[in-house]
Amino acid sequence: MTEDPRLAGQVGRKAARKIDARRRGARSVWSGFGLFGLVGWSVALPALLGALLGGWLDARAPGGRSWTLALLLAGLTLGCLNAWQWISREDRAMHADEPPPDSGDDRDD
Repeated sequence: MTEDPRLAGQVGRKAARKIDARRRGARSVWSGFGLFGLVGWSVALPALLGALLGGWLDARAPGGRSWTLALLLAGLTLGCLNAWQWISREDRAMHADEPPPDSGDDRDD
């Protein structure tokens, strides 16, 4: 019987990930909620600051434009980009040790 080198490599990678996960310790549900809260604040805070600055500008320089709406949208956009970048970084860190997905073609021709 011939050993499949792909299978041996796959088993070795999974064992290494398991050992690494045990060394790091398990993430609790509370750490997930904490990350969820951080992402929420990273969106809400720039939007709130934009609305406050826009309200202040509308009070100081009244005109045909609504600075409140414009800066609220700018803050919301900035916050969403910030949250997206944060989540992408966490996702890359989580999947750093995983091999690329197989093509699904396991046939030996």
